Amino acid sequence: MDEKAKDERPRILAFRPPFFNYLRFINMKKLSSKLRLLGIAGAIAALTLAAGAAHAEDTIKVGVLHSLSGTMAISETTLKDTMLMLIDEQNKKGGLLGKKLEAVVVDPASNWPLFAEKARELLTKDKVAAIFGCWTSVSRKSVLPVIEELNGLLFYPVQYEGEESSKNVFYTGAAPNQQAIPAVDYLMNDLKVKRWVLAGTDYVYPRTTNKILEAYLVSKGVAKKDIMINYTPFGHSDWQGIVADIKKFGSAGKKTAVVSTINGDANIPFYKELGNQGISAEQIPVIAFSVGEEELSGMDTKPLVGHLAAWNYFMSIDTTKNAAFISQWHDFIKNPKRVTNDPMEAHYIGFNMWVKAVEKAGSTDPDAVQKAIIGVEFPNLTGGTSKMLPNHHISKPVLIGEIQDDGQLQTVWQTNKLIDGDAWSDFLPESKPIIADWTAPISCGNYNTKTKKCSGQNF
Repeated sequence: MDEKAKDERPRILAFRPPFFNYLRFINMKKLSSKLRLLGIAGAIAALTLAAGAAHAEDTIKVGVLHSLSGTMAISETTLKDTMLMLIDEQNKKGGLLGKKLEAVVVDPASNWPLFAEKARELLTKDKVAAIFGCWTSVSRKSVLPVIEELNGLLFYPVQYEGEESSKNVFYTGAAPNQQAIPAVDYLMNDLKVKRWVLAGTDYVYPRTTNKILEAYLVSKGVAKKDIMINYTPFGHSDWQGIVADIKKFGSAGKKTAVVSTINGDANIPFYKELGNQGISAEQIPVIAFSVGEEELSGMDTKPLVGHLAAWNYFMSIDTTKNAAFISQWHDFIKNPKRVTNDPMEAHYIGFNMWVKAVEKAGSTDPDAVQKAIIGVEFPNLTGGTSKMLPNHHISKPVLIGEIQDDGQLQTVWQTNKLIDGDAWSDFLPESKPIIADWTAPISCGNYNTKTKKCSGQNF
C-alpha cells in the first residue's frame, strides 16, 4: 500500500451511508434508554438496601431458637409462640429503647448440631441482641461454645441437670435443687417410697440428674439394689419390655416409684404402655420432670390420673397474674383450648428480666446486660417475685402436681418459699466445693472455694 492510500483509508472508513447513520442514531437512543433504566434500577436497589439498613437500625432483633419439627416439636413449638406473644406485647408498650422488637424465628429441627449452626446464624447474620431457646441440654451444650465465642446471650427456659454456669447463659428453668431433689423428698417423705426407678432419655440431662439423684438416695440410706436405672433413645416407642421390668421391680413388697426424665414424644407411648399393663398411680406412681400441660394435651389422660409431675408453675395456679397470662395467651393464639406450662412461664420471666436489664443498661450490649441483669426482679405467675442471682439462675417455688382427667395438674405439695437455683450440686463430691458467682471479685462460673481458683470461663 502506497502513502496516498494510507492517507485516504481513514476517510474511507469514516464514510457512512445516510441510512446507516439513521440506524446508528436509533440504536444509540435505545442504548441511552437502557442505561437510564439500569440507573433507575440501581437507584431503586440502593434505596431498598438503605431502607433495609434503616429498618434494621430501627428494630432490636430477638432470636427464637426452638424446634418446630422433629421429636422435640411437641414441647418447643409452644415456646416459639410464647416468645412471639411476649415480643408483640412489648411492642404494644412502645418497644425497647425507643425501638420495636423484631422476632427472628429459626427451626433447628430437633437436630443438635443444627442448633449450633442456627445460633451462629442468628448472631452473625441476623445480629440478634439475645436468643431465647433450646429445650434439651444437648441442644444447649451444642449452642454454648457458639454463644461464648461470639459473646451472645441465651435465655434457657427448661429444667436441667446443673453443673454449669456460663456468663452468656441465663438459666430460667429449674436446677436440680429446684425440682429433682424436692420431688424425691416428696416421694420419700409423703408417699413412703422405698424402691426407685430412674428412667430417662439417653443424653446429658437425665444421666447427670440421675447421677445426682442416685448419690442423694444413697446418702439417705437407700441401698443400690433398690435403685433401677434405665435409658432409652430420643423418640423411643417400644416400651413393652421396659415397663414389664418396672412392674417386676415394683413387685418386691416395697413401695416403688418411677422418677422420669424421659423427654419429647417418647412420653406418649411410655404412659400408654403403663396403662396397657395395668400400672396405676396407686401401685407405682410416676413423677415426671419433662411432662406438663402441653404434652398431656396430646395424650389420653385417663390411665395417667394420679401420676405426678414436678415443676415450678402449673396452669391451674389460682393467682390474678396467672389468670391474666392465660387470657393474654388465648387472645394471642386465638384458641381457648391451648394450655400454658412451666417453660412458658420461664420465658415470661426471662424475657421481662432481659427487658428490665436492657432498660437499666440503656443498651443491648451483651456485657452491659450481663452486669445489669444480676439482681433484677420480676413477679412470677405463682404469686412470688423471682430474682436473677449472681450465678445466672433464678429463685423459684417448687410444686408437685397430680395429673387430672382433663390433662391439668393439681398442686398436692409446694415449698413455702422461693428456692434459689444452685448451679453446682452439693451431692457430687467433685461439685460440692464449686460455686458460680458472676459478680466481682469472683466473676466466675466454676470457682473452687477450696483452691480459690476459677477453672472455667471468667468475666
